[in-house]
Amino acid sequence: MESVLSKYENQITIFTDYLEEYSDTDELVWILGKQHLLKTEKSKLLSDISARLWFTYRRKFSPIGGTGPSSDAGWGCMLRCGQMMLAQALICRHLGRDWNWEKQKEQPKEYQRILQCFLDRKDCCYSIHQMAQMGVGEGKSIGEWFGPNTVAQVLKKLALFDEWNSLAVYVSMDNTVVIEDIKKMCCILPLSTDTAGESPPDSLSASNQSEGTSAYCPAWKPLLLIVPLRLGINQINPVYVDAFKECFKMPQSLGALGGKPNNAYYFIGFLGNELIFLDPHTTQTFVDTEENGTVDDQTFHCLQPPQRMNILNLDPSVALGFFCKEEKDFDNWCSLVQKEILKENLRMFELVQKHPSHWPPFVPPTKPEVTTTGAEFIDSTEQLEEFDLEEDFEILSV
Repeated sequence: MESVLSKYENQITIFTDYLEEYSDTDELVWILGKQHLLKTEKSKLLSDISARLWFTYRRKFSPIGGTGPSSDAGWGCMLRCGQMMLAQALICRHLGRDWNWEKQKEQPKEYQRILQCFLDRKDCCYSIHQMAQMGVGEGKSIGEWFGPNTVAQVLKKLALFDEWNSLAVYVSMDNTVVIEDIKKMCCILPLSTDTAGESPPDSLSASNQSEGTSAYCPAWKPLLLIVPLRLGINQINPVYVDAFKECFKMPQSLGALGGKPNNAYYFIGFLGNELIFLDPHTTQTFVDTEENGTVDDQTFHCLQPPQRMNILNLDPSVALGFFCKEEKDFDNWCSLVQKEILKENLRMFELVQKHPSHWPPFVPPTKPEVTTTGAEFIDSTEQLEEFDLEEDFEILSV
């Protein structure tokens, strides 16, 4: 134990030394939509980073599917990164972006419930078991490495069984986010008879969505928006760098999934041209709930310093994440995209008002009609055929 603590202290010193290099500058660090001035806010920055839920390889959990692997070391890094992005969305959903974690301090019951969603057990809705087995429906064998888009599709389908968090998960297609489809997915109450036959006018711009569509969306289902992208052929095209960094500045930011082929990281911010990320490539022992129903969370927060990578070393296959708790958050995101992303000659992705006419009709996903729980349902991979395969949209070269 002492050696572990010694290693931790050494790593913190190294990271502090790194921050010291910039201590006399006015450099800003952006972490998931929040900025930190290095000159005066180093401790606040480190606290913000350590508050993020950190999921890594685990060992000694129950075999996946009963006879499968009991560790995800070597193949589960992208699944763990997907868990981290989703966990950040749930933190924002229940506790807010400004919530902070302190070691050995009692946390809200919502925090414990969020953590239990990700334990490595087949009855936890976002466990490695559920994600790996839902991946079978995406054409991925258990134990096979996932790309960013596959993880996004898996999270979208698992969310259908998660009634407590009640998220609408939208995964963009063909580098295009469709406002009309998201509004259709997230409006959860019946429209009045006065407006049931109406639709927002074609001329409605993203910047005035909030004012112009309030009558069309009486209540909003919290949105997890994932945008899978390919930002180059074999390496990231420098023309996308500024737009990519702008996404971390947005208050809706959940960071990005990416890294290198077969080596995934969860990117949470940047300093200059260096991306800051949480690394899942540490193998820890399975942690279960204790007798009092709580989870010892010490290994679920980054006790080692975050890693850094020059943005030009990033593999071009990534997935951006955003969380919009309310409709006004989505409308604000649309305005920011128009201002910061769509201004580029070579756009990172498109934001359009109407569903493209040459696409199949958009149908909001619904939970399959089954008599079992979600966990039991996807414990049987033969029944995964009820879901449509979306492998055509996998964009990562493995």
